[in-house]
Amino acid sequence: MSTIDPSLSIANPEPKDTDVIQKLGLALSGIGVLILFLAWGNLPIPKTVGLATAILSILIGVSIYSYRLYMKQPEGIKNNGIWFKGLTNRGVLGWMVGIVLTGFYVLLYWYPEYIGFKSTGNEGLVALFDPLSMFFKGQPASQWFVYGTLYTLAIVSLGIKFLYKYRHNRYQTLRTISVMIAQALFAYFIPEILAGLNYNDVTTNSGEYLGYYNTDIKNIWPLDYDFFHDWQQDAFRQEAYQPIGVLFLIIGIAMFLVVTPVLTYFVGKRWYCSWVCGCGGLAETAGDPFRHLSSKKLSAWKLERWLIHGVMVFVFVMTAATVYGYFWNTGEVFGLNIYANFQKPYGFLIGAAFSGVIGVGFYPMLGSRVWCRFGCPMAGYMGIIQRFKSRFRITTNGGQCISCGNCSTYCEQGIDVRAYAQKGQNIVRASCVGCGICSAVCPRGVLKLENGPEEARMDLPPIMIGNDSFKVAE
Repeated sequence: MSTIDPSLSIANPEPKDTDVIQKLGLALSGIGVLILFLAWGNLPIPKTVGLATAILSILIGVSIYSYRLYMKQPEGIKNNGIWFKGLTNRGVLGWMVGIVLTGFYVLLYWYPEYIGFKSTGNEGLVALFDPLSMFFKGQPASQWFVYGTLYTLAIVSLGIKFLYKYRHNRYQTLRTISVMIAQALFAYFIPEILAGLNYNDVTTNSGEYLGYYNTDIKNIWPLDYDFFHDWQQDAFRQEAYQPIGVLFLIIGIAMFLVVTPVLTYFVGKRWYCSWVCGCGGLAETAGDPFRHLSSKKLSAWKLERWLIHGVMVFVFVMTAATVYGYFWNTGEVFGLNIYANFQKPYGFLIGAAFSGVIGVGFYPMLGSRVWCRFGCPMAGYMGIIQRFKSRFRITTNGGQCISCGNCSTYCEQGIDVRAYAQKGQNIVRASCVGCGICSAVCPRGVLKLENGPEEARMDLPPIMIGNDSFKVAE
């Protein structure tokens, strides 16, 4: 039995996809965000209660909203109307969010005092996180502890949203759970717990704790570009860190020299970029609504190749110079100060401005994988292996392709997947991170992520024209 809407409004005042429970979820998460902003404004909020309320409100609120948004609908592709929403079509709301994110990253990296980090005693937003930091390592919070907590909260809460959205695809479920666990355990809880144990008596010249202070232990060189810096090597060799320091050094070298090439050979770069990496985890969860904004232009692809390989080469050169200067105890290479001429510019331009300010702050304008696509040296390193010496490929069934374009639209790496599918050609690209979204949004099951023999994986299959298929059968 149908009901008559008594409203005389031409516009629908009650969006069909938003019910009362969803609004309550949004309101609950909004309360959590409000507490963070009130703390930033130095309002007298009880720290322990306020922080716990903010984190739980955001986590529970986003979970309720996501559950009601997706679970009351059938399983399947859920990207309806994204080009008609201000947040996801580079509209006013999208630009506002982008400006806020960019501004936050600028303050975080270069003006932390404006969010409350002060050597004489924290205040504002940073002070709100002091109880949690004291619990982990007995030290007041830094801006990086605040960032790590919010970063982990974003991946976990929006990862739950992602799980509801792509529940029809087992691959998406498994890899999303993987990045959530990797971020929570290996990038947050374990490093912070280690920092609070017996390793907080050795400091760098800047006064920060070495080795385990705000360290993402799943970061691998060349992404972890400061792995071979002198202060890190000093920490690994300090007596206070033994035997953990030497063990971390050996593991770090083995990860990029042995583990990374071997795993990339067998399963492609997806094992890291889409299953482990924190940058990729944030892009896949918080950045999911913006993946269609990645540029698919040929000029973008050309720029991508120059930038990502240029950054990778620079990291190699910087690392070689650093290692040379460290072991020869000169601190200089050809009369140049290593820190001033190599490490400091890279940390400012790439480590902060590119990966942080642009890489995340520009999600609503440039898509979710700007850093992974154009700047990450780890992605460039694995991409070369994947392109020329790997068993990974995305297979296509050209006969089933209806050229809907979903695959190309939602490829966050800017790959024209449809062009490969139309020809029935395997997709073997250095930039592909194996996220599998192209397969998840395909309505015909044309695409499949596979690992197989290297032979002929990039060959273009013969095109059947007219009655050629019958001749082959004969």
